[in-house]
Amino acid sequence: MVGLFIAGFAGAMLVLCTADRVLKARVRARRLRTMSDRLATATATADVQQERRQVAAQASVALTSILPAIERPPLTVPAAGQP
Repeated sequence: MVGLFIAGFAGAMLVLCTADRVLKARVRARRLRTMSDRLATATATADVQQERRQVAAQASVALTSILPAIERPPLTVPAAGQP
């Protein structure tokens, strides 16, 4: 009778340990999925921002190629009070 009790107790502990590991694995998988989704969203946002920066840089280069005087300092500085 004592042997049966010990075997039952050991079996119950084995089932509880297995259930604990399964639950922890599910939580870990959910956490990894969430992090992966966040990373994908951040990557997509960064790609959009990088594309906007490239478009702005190209527009700036195009503007300065048409109006090169933008990059040069003024020839003379107007005196105070004169238009």
